Parts: sequence; C-alpha cells; structure tokens
Amino acid sequence: MPIIENPKNFDYGHIFIMRGKNILVKKGSSAQASTAKPLGKEDLPDQQTATKCLSAQIVSDWYAEAELDYCALMLEDGSPTPSALEEIPLRQFFWQSKSEEEQKNAVTSKVSSLAARAHGFLCLRQTYRYCPKCGSLLTVHSTQVAKVCPSCGRIDFPRIEPAIIVLVSKGDQILLAKSKTVVSGFYSCIAGFMEHGESAEQCVEREVMEETGLKIKNIVYKGSQPWPFPDQLMLAFTAEYESGQIKIQESEIEDAGWYSRDNLPPIPHPGSVAYNLIMGIFGKK
Repeated sequence: MPIIENPKNFDYGHIFIMRGKNILVKKGSSAQASTAKPLGKEDLPDQQTATKCLSAQIVSDWYAEAELDYCALMLEDGSPTPSALEEIPLRQFFWQSKSEEEQKNAVTSKVSSLAARAHGFLCLRQTYRYCPKCGSLLTVHSTQVAKVCPSCGRIDFPRIEPAIIVLVSKGDQILLAKSKTVVSGFYSCIAGFMEHGESAEQCVEREVMEETGLKIKNIVYKGSQPWPFPDQLMLAFTAEYESGQIKIQESEIEDAGWYSRDNLPPIPHPGSVAYNLIMGIFGKK
C-alpha cells in the first residue's frame, strides 16, 4: 500500500503526533485510562490540531497511509506542545491502549500496532534518505511502502531488526541485569540483536553467555511485540539456568544477579516486553 507524501489534509481515523520516543494524546486521557476504557483513537489528536501543528511550522515530517486510515506527524525537538495535548512515552501508550484481556495475554492492541508502525516509519524517513548503492537522494515509491532511487532504480523497504529478550530462571529466582548502554536505572532481562546465520534460539544462548557467562537450557518462545525504538521486532523467550557463575560483560552490563519476584529491583514499566516476561504475562493464554 502506498505512502502519501506530506498530505495537505488529515482526514484519517487515527492521527499520531510523535516527538522522539513519545506520543501526544488528549490532555487528561492518560490519567483516566483503564482496562475498562483503554486509550483509543478518540484520545488521539484531531484534524484541527494536526493542521495547527503544520501551520505553526513545528512539524519536521508527516505522511499518511490511506488504506490503514492513519497519518503520522513528527514534532520538532524543543517545539511547544499543543495546549489540548499531553506527551506520554510510547511504551506507556502501548500498555494503556490495551483492554484487560489484551494486558493479561500480552496481545498488541490494534491502535498500538498502528502507533508502532507510525513511529517506526517516521524514524526511517528521518534517517534513511540516500541510496546505499549510488548515493542519490531517495524518493517515496508510488505504489509500495518503500524508498526508490531515481538514479539506479534500487528499491529499499522498511527495515525490521529482530531482537531477542529472555528471562532466565534458576529455581524460584530470575536473572536480571542493569545495562550500561541503556540509561534507565532499571534491571531487566538479557536482550540483544540477532546476527546473520543464527536462529533466534542460538541468539538467546549467545547473548546470555556473552553478557553473563552463563549456560542455559530449555529455551521456550513466549511471544513477540513490535518495538519501534527505532525498528526492532522483539521476540520473547524463557530459559532455565544450566551452569556457570555470573561474569558480566563489562562493556554492556553494569550489574547482574539472581532475584526473587517478591524482592525485585527497579524493573521496566508496564508496556515493555521485559515487564511482560518478569511478571509472567507472556504464556498465560
């Protein structure tokens, strides 16, 4: 389905306005969200607000996909937030847009799936501008979600970079680590990007061994979630400890240890894949 480049109107059912890793929703809607009334398209900005953002020249990029009935805008860093809106983390939107059943089963809601797509494409459009073959400025493909080189004809589709995340258990304890590369202060599961030539399960084994020095067994796939920060698909697993002592990869990990679920360190917020694993949400179906 084609991308509409810089549309002149915003007559779409879903209007996503982003800034960085955040999404804008109607003021007060996030505080009132519940599993009985999760965030939905009625809590997103309206056409008038989107038009005002564009006319105020605070939008760095915008596009639409008519067949999916949404448009997406990226606000300039440091620009004012429209008075009728508030800014929340996109991962918080992922959680608050789920019904109770979707939260329990770690199912991605329709509106959060569209939001993930919108954010991922906005990031792609910002960074992927020149042909990697000949260096020419890319243009938007007329019939597909892709960039095309007007000089050499090369077509490039949006990138999806698979990553794994795994919760390792040892009896009643779970392995959590504090990353050096992610500034959050949280302890989370072991995670990393897949490499060419390896399966997802091989990636799980390698990442745990590289980052903690532990050998694992009984790797079980639990679920997946779009994770557009900027373009990953996160594959979630559980595994059991087999052998070894924790020896952290100091370039990646600040600290790691075994924790019981009744005495956890600070962990990622709801809406994250790690939270779903740590709290046992994946696999309840």
